[in-house]
Amino acid sequence: MTASHHGAPCWYELSTAPGQLAAADAFYSAVIGWSFTDAGMDGFTYHLAAMNGAMVAGAMEMPPDVAGMPPFWMLYFAVDNADVAVAQMVAAGASVHRPVAEIPGTGRFALLADPQGAGYGILEPLPRMDQGSGAASGPGKGHGSWHELTTTDPKAAMGFYGKAFGWKPSTSMPMGEMGSYDLFSRNGTDIGGMMRAMPGTGDPGGAFWLPYFGVDGTEAAVARIQKAGGRVKRGPVEVPGGNFIAVATDPQGAAFAVVGPK
Repeated sequence: MTASHHGAPCWYELSTAPGQLAAADAFYSAVIGWSFTDAGMDGFTYHLAAMNGAMVAGAMEMPPDVAGMPPFWMLYFAVDNADVAVAQMVAAGASVHRPVAEIPGTGRFALLADPQGAGYGILEPLPRMDQGSGAASGPGKGHGSWHELTTTDPKAAMGFYGKAFGWKPSTSMPMGEMGSYDLFSRNGTDIGGMMRAMPGTGDPGGAFWLPYFGVDGTEAAVARIQKAGGRVKRGPVEVPGGNFIAVATDPQGAAFAVVGPK
């Protein structure tokens, strides 16, 4: 992953409830088709999810210092230089949850929240990872396919991430009383959308990132989610381009979405 990958979605990380890591592995294996292995980290249990041999995501139990937080998915975006990126983001109103630290064999990371409070991660990969992880590869089954930000101020959020990652506003789709759904692009390709948080819709509230994972059939994925103990909140519903999406929570309460043909 080289400098040209700055601003690219590069990793998806599940923090699940204490004691529920094996259950989370089983759920996502059944729903998405991932296979999990232990990363072999000293003194810390971290599982890696793979799809057809490509590493897609990580999973861990909520760290003890934040054990009271509800389970959630964290999205990571690549940066050229972690220290420079964090300094620039803080100057633009972000807050640091975990300062820059090394992940042995992988690179340097930090966890932040944008000015509206949505948490996200950054990763400065080691030079040997020039080809990237394959985690975010567009519409492929089991890979990160879309990145959706619910926020209290979409216009301000677009300004923040545009400056931080070089993203550009793309198509804006009216949604009536809900405002608009504003797509954003990286290097000319749409990679996600932003929308205003709507109280009372059942979403986690405030500002948060939601990952969409590719599936080979959304209706079948919904059936697997329900059978495995998850809860479908919306969908399947058709979206522009002909795909269908469904938004769900896993049995521990972490929100995610699936996208693919009907």
